[in-house]
Amino acid sequence: MIVECPHCGKPVVVDGLGRKPLNIPLKNVCESLRSHRSMVAAAKELGCSEGYIFGVLKASRLKVKDVIEGKSK
Repeated sequence: MIVECPHCGKPVVVDGLGRKPLNIPLKNVCESLRSHRSMVAAAKELGCSEGYIFGVLKASRLKVKDVIEGKSK
């Protein structure tokens, strides 16, 4: 993709915009939460934010507490 440089005005080739998605599988998130029993430790192990973990679980209609305690629907 070619965009215009905001500083010099010349066209610049860029390889894409934004950050690549992490796409960490739900299974990996759940396993990490169960093994560490801590949101912070699980996020560090997976290399993502705590918010990312909340988002993955929310998309699957799960709660952190239920995953850590091993409850399922």
